[in-house]
Amino acid sequence: MSSIGGVSQGSGYQSLYGKISSGKALQSAADGAAELAISEKMNSQVRGLEQGANNVSSGIDAIKIQDSALGEVTDYLQRIKELAVAASNTFTVNDSDKAIYQKEIDQLKEGIQGVANITTYNEKNLLDGSTGDLSITTNGNGSETKISGANSTLEALGIKDFDVTGDFNLEDIDKALEKVSSMRSNVGATQNSLEHLYNINQTSAYNVTASQSRLEDLDVEKAVGNLDKQRLLDTISVMMQKKREDDEEDKMSRLFN
Repeated sequence: MSSIGGVSQGSGYQSLYGKISSGKALQSAADGAAELAISEKMNSQVRGLEQGANNVSSGIDAIKIQDSALGEVTDYLQRIKELAVAASNTFTVNDSDKAIYQKEIDQLKEGIQGVANITTYNEKNLLDGSTGDLSITTNGNGSETKISGANSTLEALGIKDFDVTGDFNLEDIDKALEKVSSMRSNVGATQNSLEHLYNINQTSAYNVTASQSRLEDLDVEKAVGNLDKQRLLDTISVMMQKKREDDEEDKMSRLFN
């Protein structure tokens, strides 16, 4: 035993002092093997939930990028429809006018294809149909959810060869708009689902952490009382040891005198 303030302090005192200093009742298996195992399991669960929340958050970011890009595609298509409607008015539009309209339509089509080509997240394309579904691990148990791939290329929208200088059908643009609208609906539903999963993970992690704290955290008031009791016991132990030593010394003195 080591001497602290003139009083020999045993392992019981040191253990209590360490717990009070850290605020934790569980510091080793000696403090409760079963409780420590449960606490470690909870810690693993919390880490899995937090990582799952991070994964889901990344998925939400990707979805927002996808939706914003589809919004741009919608704007392009709406403008193409305006020009196509204008070009279909044969009473006021001649071939030269149609060529002017088509020039802008071609630029808009390039914009649509460009959006499909450059919309990426973490080097994965989100709108050209090349990526497919993206899997997201949502918790430490390996549960997964998916972000559906989308395809907003000119070919997928059916307007690659749309040209108002020849025969054309306005329904082609309407169908393209419907396809994009359907994609955005799926994106919105997926975002809602991911946000729900994120909230579940955050709430679950909070609740497990709270349970872990109740298991690990020290009742400081009780521990201080136990510390005072242990200090008193250590003091009494030292006094008794000293008395034994004094008695032994006195006995030896009488023996030799």
